[in-house]
Amino acid sequence: MDESDGRSGVDGGFEPDYRFTLANERTFLAWQRTSLGLLAAGVAVVQLAPEFAVPGARYAIGALLAALATVTVGGGVHRWRQVDRAIRLGAPLPRHTVLPWVGAALTLVAAFVVVLVALRAGGR
Repeated sequence: MDESDGRSGVDGGFEPDYRFTLANERTFLAWQRTSLGLLAAGVAVVQLAPEFAVPGARYAIGALLAALATVTVGGGVHRWRQVDRAIRLGAPLPRHTVLPWVGAALTLVAAFVVVLVALRAGGR
């Protein structure tokens, strides 16, 4: 684009249509909401859940959820930057790198909780 039209952006790119920028920001905010939800779940498990059959399991699950919240917030920032740069340079959108790991970690936490609940139910 011509420099005089006001659409020139950073890094030799261009200023994209505002709808793409806003869509990227909404996705970023979804990552942040997910992170807050994971953090709230971690606090709730530690503070509100009854003790499991395995001592300290509540704290382990809470810590795992808090760590996952930290990874999610960092992944959201990283993803937002990657997509913003790709949009401004007219490049293809990058692949998700964090999303499969977050999904796998949530699956492991859920499996751990199922085992703990089963152990508690079996001990009654």
